[in-house]
Amino acid sequence: MSYRRFSVLICVSLWAVLANPAAGAQAPGRGEKWVASWTASPHGPYPSGNPSAQPDLSAVFETAAGGAIDQTFRLIVKPDLWGKAARIRLTNVFGAQPVTFDDVFVGLQSSGGNITPGTNRPVRFERGRTSVTIPAGASAASDAIVLDFVRSPSDPLLAGRKLVVSFHVVGSSGPMTWHAKALTTSYVTAPRAGSHGREESDAAFPFTTTSWYFLDAVDVVAAADVVVVACFGDSITDGTASTLNGDDRWPDVLSRRLHEKYGARVSVVNAGIGGNRVASPARYSTATPTAGGPSALERFDRDVADLPGVSAVIWLEGINDLSGGAKADAVIASMRDIVARGRARGLKILGATIVSSLGSATAHGTPEADAERQAINTFIRSAGAFDGVVDFDLATRDSQTGGLRAAFQPNSTTGGPGDRLHPNRAGYQAMGNAVDLDLFAPLFGRR
Repeated sequence: MSYRRFSVLICVSLWAVLANPAAGAQAPGRGEKWVASWTASPHGPYPSGNPSAQPDLSAVFETAAGGAIDQTFRLIVKPDLWGKAARIRLTNVFGAQPVTFDDVFVGLQSSGGNITPGTNRPVRFERGRTSVTIPAGASAASDAIVLDFVRSPSDPLLAGRKLVVSFHVVGSSGPMTWHAKALTTSYVTAPRAGSHGREESDAAFPFTTTSWYFLDAVDVVAAADVVVVACFGDSITDGTASTLNGDDRWPDVLSRRLHEKYGARVSVVNAGIGGNRVASPARYSTATPTAGGPSALERFDRDVADLPGVSAVIWLEGINDLSGGAKADAVIASMRDIVARGRARGLKILGATIVSSLGSATAHGTPEADAERQAINTFIRSAGAFDGVVDFDLATRDSQTGGLRAAFQPNSTTGGPGDRLHPNRAGYQAMGNAVDLDLFAPLFGRR
């Protein structure tokens, strides 16, 4: 090859990297892999679902059918593991029309919707494009994004920090795919305000929401031996009655314990959906969406088994089936089905006993529902169907009343006496602390 031709190739390659910063990230390299670092299981089109502490959004989204109109979202998410390269996934899985996103950025949160100066990075799709159009029913992963402010996954200055994901919706989105119960404050511009994702200030984002829209995953490049633990379940995994912006769900507590023991060799992600059921609805419909979204049977592959790097699952679910009139035998049969599917994918499946809701004013709290709950818990504890058991019921139940312990009942988000179904911050701490970390030891080679 001539010197002139070699120089031209170098210049072309350098131009490609400069024009597309993601092209400079060799992700993943030898001894590395993509791993899930944050997830938010989509469950339907806005406004179906169960948000917590949601502001009035009537001035933000004019109609559910129109969705977002020429608006920019600034979503706040907490990666469980940082990496020098990341990618995001935008989803339109419950949409009714194609949605175009442009001017997508990720940066490090400073405070509120403000971005730490110098950290906002552009996101590209399809090998360098600044916009992406996602058909109804589909999702799209970004190119690799260089996070050059990440010195290492164990950087103490990043512990507990959050990522800001900004994107502009071009035109009208139509029905918005979302995750209602974020328990995290995010930010939105006014309708028809245009694109503001590249701005470090949150001045253009006057509105807040406690939900996530269109975004359902953040992955990072990590060492090949990193273990991903997926927490799969309903509102008690999603965090109802926990603190707003406190990251106090039981998966958060478990995450802190696992990172204390294994450092940057683990990532814990939350695949909970408020109102979710194990086996019903048998077929989810976007025309008549249920609050709990697709059943565990329907969403297990998408929300758990297909996550990059996933190795283990803690599954807590079933109480919503019982409140809908299902019997223990039907729930158990569906549990066996999902466990078999998970094992076929090489996953370690840990069964979590269902927390008591005896005495709740809802259908969850009847003596009949509680008897079915206890039958399911007996199966989880003693049938040997799972690869291990996490006894959340024992950790939260009052032995005298059979219901949730009194100290775990007051709602930590909105105040008040609670619903006797969802544990508060103290209850979630008890749950997260009840997980025996030795259950995961084989996945880490017992080091």
